[in-house]
Amino acid sequence: MIGALGLMKERRFLPLFVTQFLGAFNDNLFKNAMIFFATYQIFNSVESETQFSAVAQGLFILPFFLFSALAGQLADSYDKARIMRIIKMAEVLIMLIGAAGILIKSLPLMLVALVGMGIHSSFFGPIKYAIIPQHMADDEVLVGTGLVEAGTYIAILCGTIAGGLISPSAAAVGVIAVACIGYISSRNIPPAPPLTKLKIDWNIFRSSYRLIAATMHIRRLYLAIIAISVFWTIAAVLGVLFPPLVKNVFHAQKDVASVFLAIFSVGIAIGSIVINRLLKGQVSARYSMVSVLAMAVFVVEFYLAAEFWPVTDGPLIETAQFVLMPAGWHLLFALAMIAITGGMFVVPLYAFLTTTVDKSQTSRTVAANNIVNSFFMVGGSVGILGITYIPGVSVAHSIWVVVVLCLISAVCARRLHMAEQAPHGPDLLPG
Repeated sequence: MIGALGLMKERRFLPLFVTQFLGAFNDNLFKNAMIFFATYQIFNSVESETQFSAVAQGLFILPFFLFSALAGQLADSYDKARIMRIIKMAEVLIMLIGAAGILIKSLPLMLVALVGMGIHSSFFGPIKYAIIPQHMADDEVLVGTGLVEAGTYIAILCGTIAGGLISPSAAAVGVIAVACIGYISSRNIPPAPPLTKLKIDWNIFRSSYRLIAATMHIRRLYLAIIAISVFWTIAAVLGVLFPPLVKNVFHAQKDVASVFLAIFSVGIAIGSIVINRLLKGQVSARYSMVSVLAMAVFVVEFYLAAEFWPVTDGPLIETAQFVLMPAGWHLLFALAMIAITGGMFVVPLYAFLTTTVDKSQTSRTVAANNIVNSFFMVGGSVGILGITYIPGVSVAHSIWVVVVLCLISAVCARRLHMAEQAPHGPDLLPG
């Protein structure tokens, strides 16, 4: 078994890591530059800001629901490295559209590019996890998965900070440059030839239904996918709530919103590393229930910090002032612990997806997970938007939805751990 630092020196892993890192960075650079632009320069009410944030989240996620089944079939039928290069070339074209939208301050054009990036990510997602067991030994899969997950959130951190701090013109240039570098990196990923040959079903609705039906009958996959989906619903809900929370509850500038998203991202990366150390390369859910229950406790702490926040009027608080406040440190600590425990919860579950079935079926398994994830995340984004319109329910009160979702995740994690301890043979998708 090669450790994390050893894998980062290997050609079978490093180009993949860099390519997915840059893709996640670009997604968030573009998305957050757009959301912060709309929140602070166009809209002037908490309802409009929350609505736009939810619409943007939903538009980005929707392609995962529509195209993941097709993406999984293609990835299991053709060379994964070659498909990655095609996807990264498409990213360059999409970012040209996005850059134009940023420069001319056209929200419709930016939303078109956002949907394009959602489509790009829906095709890339099944491959970035499925290629890991093809290029690595069995006892390296958890390490590789953890590094990819940690890298994704570090990229989200960097993209979030950049999206909130740099000027629109710099963001326009940046998204194009990063897309080009990502394409160059993808050309160094070693070949990953198909291990099977499928008859592609191009009907995205029929293929989605068949893929989910074929995958969800396997109990361990079913529990892992539901737990991951609930986790990503939590992330989607928090993503919708952060910008209006920061502006209207914490009375702070958009730079503080960047700090929130950055801490959440780096916290999940830390959690990914911690759980790898605890499990020592073994794919297991034995710490998942405890992790997500701890997450629920810190979500309650975050809510209490919001409910008793001491500043309600005057100029919006700057980042330097925010971090000097004792209440600010309390809030950031709770947020960091939410993210760390969340990372400890979700990383082993992704490893389940790529080790439960045969290597020839990993892309379709991850694709099925992405379809269910997207359904939950769109539902969460729309649902939290509806909750904020209920009379008497504030943005801060909506945080209790996250607590409920954590408890649901804990039930799934407990059942998954029990299922993994039961004797079982190799699982295969039908067909």
